[in-house]
Amino acid sequence: MSGARSDPTLLKGVRAALRGLGAALAVLAASAPVGASPSPSVDAPTPVDCPRSVGREVRCFTLKDEAGAWLVIALPATWNGRLIVHAHGGPRTGEPAAEDGLEDLDRFAVMVRRGYAWIGSTYRRPGYGVRSAAEDVDRSRAVFWRLHGRPTLTLLHGQSWGGNVAAKAAELYPRGEDGTLNYDGVLLTNGVVNGGTRAYQFRADLRAVYQYFCGNHPAASDPRYPVWQGLPAGATMTRAELRRRVVACTGIGLSARDRTAAQTQRKRQILAVTGLQEDELIAHLTWATFLFQDLVQVRLGGRNPFDNSTRVYAGSDDDAALNAGVERFTADPEAVAMLAHDADLTGAIPMPTLTLHALHDPTVFHSAEAVYAETVRAAGRSDLLVQVTTDEDQHSQLEDASYLTALIALEGWIETGERPDADGFQQRCEALGLKPCRFVVP
Repeated sequence: MSGARSDPTLLKGVRAALRGLGAALAVLAASAPVGASPSPSVDAPTPVDCPRSVGREVRCFTLKDEAGAWLVIALPATWNGRLIVHAHGGPRTGEPAAEDGLEDLDRFAVMVRRGYAWIGSTYRRPGYGVRSAAEDVDRSRAVFWRLHGRPTLTLLHGQSWGGNVAAKAAELYPRGEDGTLNYDGVLLTNGVVNGGTRAYQFRADLRAVYQYFCGNHPAASDPRYPVWQGLPAGATMTRAELRRRVVACTGIGLSARDRTAAQTQRKRQILAVTGLQEDELIAHLTWATFLFQDLVQVRLGGRNPFDNSTRVYAGSDDDAALNAGVERFTADPEAVAMLAHDADLTGAIPMPTLTLHALHDPTVFHSAEAVYAETVRAAGRSDLLVQVTTDEDQHSQLEDASYLTALIALEGWIETGERPDADGFQQRCEALGLKPCRFVVP
C-alpha cells in the first residue's frame, strides 16, 4: 500500500508488467499437459494428509510459490475437470505456514466432494493488503494451470475478507494474454464487498465508544495514543490482555452473581450504541486492535483512514454526554486514498458473479451487499451480478446446501448464459433435494 505514494506512471508500468506476467503464465499453463512438471521457480508439490471432510480418494499437496506463499491443492480421484481458486479471509496476522490452507479446505470440503479440484493460497505475508493478496490468489491459479493443465471451468471463490480479495483479483486479472477469461465465474460468500474504506469504520466507532465507557484501552498506565491506531507501533499487547480488560469493564462471560451492576450497565450501553451482540464484542475489538495496528502503522505509515468527526452516537443512557465526551478523529485524505486504491472495488465485474450472504452474519454485516450492488450498478455491470441471502447467523461457514445451490446456479449461468433469478434459490435448493434450504428474500 505504500506504493500509492510513488510515481503514478511507474506504478502503472509495474502493474501492467505484473498483469502481463500473469497472462503469460496462463497461456503457458493452458498448453501444458496434465501432470506437467512445475516451473523451476515453484517448489514441487509435497503430499499431505487431506482433511477427512473432503472424503476418500482425494489427494492433497502443499507447495510454496515463487513469491513465498504456501499453496494447498486438493485433487479428487473423480475430478470433474473444474477448479475452485480460493481466497481466504482474515487478514491473518501470523506468518504463513505450509498447512494453513487445510483449515480453509476443510471448511469448504463440500466443493471437493462435488468433484472440484481446489487450490488455496496463504498469501505471501501476514496482515492487510488486498492487492497483494489478489496477486497471490491469481498466481495460485496460474500454478495450478501450469501443473495440471487448464480446467474446463475455473471459478474464483472468496470468503469474508477473501471476498474483497477475490473481487479485486477478478477486476485486476480478468483475462490472459490471449484475451480469454482467467475465471469463468466468481462466488463471494459473506464477503467484505463494501471495500476497505467502508468496511472498518464501525470498528473505529466501537473503539471510541468502548473507550468512553471503559477507559482501559488504552489504560491510564499505557502510553497515550488515538484509538484509531489500534495500538502504537511496537506495542506488544496480547489477545489475552485485551480480553482481560474487556471482562474487567463489562463483565462479559461472568455469571450474574459475579458481574457488578456497573459492569452490566457499561456492557448494555456499549452494545446498544454499537448494535453488536454480546458474544461478538471481544472479536470486533480484537480486529479493531491488532488489525488496525497492522493497517495503520505498517500499511498506511501511521496515517488515519477513519473519521468520526460528525458521527452522532445514540442508544446510551445519556447521548448528549457521550457525544460531547467521546474521542473524535478526522481522516487523513492521503490515508483514505491509499486504502481506497488497495481495497475499494470499481464494480466493473468482468464475468458472472454470485454473492451469498447470511442475513444475520455477525462479522461482515449483510448491509455490505447493498453497497456492492450500487457500486456494480454505477459501473454498468448489474447484468453480471446476482446476490442471494440465507437466514443463517454464522460467518465463517454456512450450510453445505447453501454453497452447493449457489455453485450449481453459477455453473448453469456460465453454461447457458441465463442469469438466475435471486428470488428462486429456495426452490432451486429444494428441487436439488438438498437440506437444509435457508434462502430468503431480504
